[in-house]
Amino acid sequence: MCGRFTLSQTSEAIANHFRLAKVPDLPPRYNIAPTQPIAAVVLDDQEQRQFTHFYWGLIPSWAKDPKIGAKMINARAETVSEKPAFRAAFKRRRCLIVTDGFYEWKKIEKQKQPFYFCRSDYPKEGTASHRHPFAFAGLWEHWQSSEGDTIDSCTILTTEASELMEPIHNRMPVILDEPNYDRWLSPMSKPDLLQALLCPHSAQGMERYPVSSQVNRATHDSPDCIQPLAEASIAEQV
Repeated sequence: MCGRFTLSQTSEAIANHFRLAKVPDLPPRYNIAPTQPIAAVVLDDQEQRQFTHFYWGLIPSWAKDPKIGAKMINARAETVSEKPAFRAAFKRRRCLIVTDGFYEWKKIEKQKQPFYFCRSDYPKEGTASHRHPFAFAGLWEHWQSSEGDTIDSCTILTTEASELMEPIHNRMPVILDEPNYDRWLSPMSKPDLLQALLCPHSAQGMERYPVSSQVNRATHDSPDCIQPLAEASIAEQV
């Protein structure tokens, strides 16, 4: 699954990577949690890429209570085209979720140790602040209440674990490589072509390392969330 992630890039870096005309100033986020607004890229009516924000937790258009979104933060790639909550969005409302890393937890004795995952195949200057953005495969939906209130929400697709992820967890978010962005967003893409994109990302080009358990608290959102943790510190936490 994917339950926490980061986005600490500048607006300029995001605009350059996703080929966007405009991205608003964004505060760095080191512990993004479900039900919070998250950055995304969609196609507008002219099929041009556009930056936007969605509520994290997809609310199906037919839902009576928007609280259901808190249970819809992820959609399994294997069944996304069949599930009533996601199949319409899979056909017509796909998006790129903007990120630069994510967390997953491994059970060690009676504790859960968080690990941070990020790309390692971009040029960087050796510190976390220089990591580059990338994209999760996402779906979005428009919901409207009987009173006329509206919410645009999204979910992150997950797939089987890669070789890098497998020792930590059996699922991971679907990570799209840059050449596949247009294919995922295009309304002309066929279902079988889309399904082929929903596979585990290669362990090559990715890295993982343990981080502090401070990230367990969704209210803790600071750069120390992504600082590498020494092996000795893991033993102390357990």
